[in-house]
Amino acid sequence: MNKILISFIVLCSSLFAISSYEVAQKSEDAMSGFEDSISQMEMTLINANGQKKVRTMKMKVLEGEDEDKSLMEFLTPKDVKGTKFLNYEHVTKDDDQWLYLPALKRVKRIASKNKSGAFMGSEFSYEDLSAFNVKKYTYEGDAKEAKLDGKDVYVIESKPVSKYSGYTKLISYIDTKTFLAQKIEYFDRKHELLKVATFEDYKQFGEVYRIGKITMKNVQNDKTTILVWSEEKIKNGLKDKDFHKRYLKR
Repeated sequence: MNKILISFIVLCSSLFAISSYEVAQKSEDAMSGFEDSISQMEMTLINANGQKKVRTMKMKVLEGEDEDKSLMEFLTPKDVKGTKFLNYEHVTKDDDQWLYLPALKRVKRIASKNKSGAFMGSEFSYEDLSAFNVKKYTYEGDAKEAKLDGKDVYVIESKPVSKYSGYTKLISYIDTKTFLAQKIEYFDRKHELLKVATFEDYKQFGEVYRIGKITMKNVQNDKTTILVWSEEKIKNGLKDKDFHKRYLKR
């Protein structure tokens, strides 16, 4: 192969390449524009022996220009009924998070340094419960192309900006056509693979996509948590006041 042909191939590759940041931004855009959301949720906890516990919740989300708010309330079983979790997302600082514990009748603020802790005994951390925001990560280089379960995907690597993050990096697999996340691999502070999340059952509301199912597999302890959304409705007219801290004790 002569030098001219090699130079032409390199030039074409650079012209058609897409940066990791661009892929992440397009992925965020595909999930934006819902304004607000109300849905039912089911959380299934599966231990290393395959034993299951099922919890049900209701979820409200208010979309902001850059910072979303969400309120989750546990409905069943009895031991967690009435527990509420409120999250105020921030871009330039760590999120504000509060957990209401009905047995103690008090609101517990989640400290930034504890965001990597497990949420309600699940394989999701408090950090995972915040909406994805491209500004919370750094990206380098161009996205790589690969196959995942027969789909063409972009593979991108990102690193959390927060010094309190429980992760050193994330490797995301993004559908090349829809720009919807298909899988994310989470690496712990020792740079070892900790968890793998798979995303399924996306629902489309006009031009907006909403996730239907996330399976979070902890590869270090062999536990799994599955989140399933149902009966979701968007653009309900929710306001900031619907996410005030006073609602936690109601």
